[in-house]
Formats: sequence, C-alpha cells, structure tokens
Amino acid sequence: MTVLGTSPVSADVLEQVKGIELRTRGLVTSLFAGEYRSVFRGQGMEFAEVRAYEPGDDFRAIDWNVSARLASPYVKTFTEERELTLMLVVDQSGSTRFGEPVSKGALAIEVGAVLALAAAHHNDRVGALLFADEVERVIPPAKGRRHALRVIRDLVAFAPAGRRTNLGASLSYASRLLRHRAIVAVLSDFLAEGWEKPLRRLAARHEVVAIVIEDPRELDLPESGWIEMADAESGQRVMVDTGSREVRERVRALAERRRAERARLLGAAGVDQILLRTDASYALPLRHAFALRARRLRRG
Repeated sequence: MTVLGTSPVSADVLEQVKGIELRTRGLVTSLFAGEYRSVFRGQGMEFAEVRAYEPGDDFRAIDWNVSARLASPYVKTFTEERELTLMLVVDQSGSTRFGEPVSKGALAIEVGAVLALAAAHHNDRVGALLFADEVERVIPPAKGRRHALRVIRDLVAFAPAGRRTNLGASLSYASRLLRHRAIVAVLSDFLAEGWEKPLRRLAARHEVVAIVIEDPRELDLPESGWIEMADAESGQRVMVDTGSREVRERVRALAERRRAERARLLGAAGVDQILLRTDASYALPLRHAFALRARRLRRG
C-alpha cells in the first residue's frame, strides 16, 4: 500500500538527518555541485520566443508557420529549463539490509541525501519513492532546502512493511507518477527479476541513472569454513562450505554473470550505471562517474 504524507519523527531520526547533512555538506557544496550541474542542467529545453532569422542560424529552427504568415523567415529560440525534477527511487527491500561496514540500504539513503541536497542547492524539485515488495511511501517533488531535508528525514525514518523486492512494479509506478520529463535516480542492488521492460519504458520518457550498490562479499565469499547463510527476503537458510575453493569460485562466477547481465540490460535501456560498494567511500566514485557522464553529454 502506498503511503503519502508525514508522520511523527523521533529525536533519533532527527539526529541521523543532522549527521547525514553534516557529513555530506562538503560533497554537495564543493565536490559534487559542479558535476550535478554538468550532468543534469540543460538536459531539458523550453520554448522562449520566435525572432527574425539571422545569417548563421540553424535552418532546422525555422518556424515555417510564422515565416509563411509574415512572409520572411523566423526561427524558434529555446532556453534551458529553469528548474528540473529529480525523483529518487530507493530500494529498501530485505536484500539491502546486508552489507558491511554499512548496509546497502543505508548507503542508498545517504547517496539519496546527497542528490536531494544537490537538487535543493540548484533550486530544483526533488521527491522520493521508497519500496520493498511494493511502493510504500511517496514524497511528491517540491523545491527548497526544507523540503530536501524532509525527503532525507523520510528516507531515514522509513521502515518497510515488506521484505521482498518488486523493482519492476516500482519503476512502473514512477512512470505513472511523473507526468513531465524528470531525472530519475534508481538506488538499488538490482537483485530482482522482471525490471527490464519497466526500466526501458521509464527511460524512454525520462533521464534515468542506475546507482547500483553492492557488498563485496556478494562477489567474494570470505574463507570462513562452514557457515549458515539466510536469504534476507525469503528467510530460507542453507549451509555453505566457504572453505571450499570450488564453492567460492562458483559463487564468484555466478556473481560475475549477474553483473554482466545487469550491465547489458541497463545499457540496452540507455541507462548509465554507477557502481558503489558498501566497504568504500562513495564520494570519489560518484564524482568520477558523473564527470565521465558530463563529458560524454558535452561530446554528444
């Protein structure tokens, strides 16, 4: 069930919000602000006016209806959209509770906070959609630093009712929710099925960036002998011999295939992938990925 609106906030949540704001302030104002502008600003253009054609103008900009009516050539001019909408689609399903030294879900929340504050810094609208096995909370996009802090507060306070992942349905929900072109940041481990078509539909109308969060132990099992492993979503338990080199190699091969298939599907949808790890700082990888994206957009 989708939940809209606000609820009472504990002192602990407010303290966590304050901590996130303090930790990310430098990244938002000095390290990341330029990349945000390069990547997101100017991706949308709005009509400004029609003016008389001048030598050197692009003939493709000619407004033929106005030109015919006035018996001389006129061109359409456009300006960069003054504000954009950033929508955070944040996975908080059972699999995101895994990770060290922070969980994948906690990292998704902090990165979402950085993006929300960057949007507020540039006077853009920001909203959020939080989900597990269904969409459980939606914060409608709005402008202002106070609203961005409300988004962060709701991210921190969110406690999902479900444990499983329904990424596909959540992407479809975002498509229905967003009536105008927006930037959509999907923060998830993408450990789900059936999200490919909804992602393609979303990316056909919006600018989508996939921020994929992994824990290194999903790729390389620690050599710890026999251990009991539990599926965070189904609760199913199994004994695994992590001391076996063959077992570890099979797990790694499976994880590598899953990674390659995910990258292929994201690329096919025209969606950039930014890969973050729970055991490393996200600041430099995030900045690097967005700088590469900005350079590519300038060339394109």
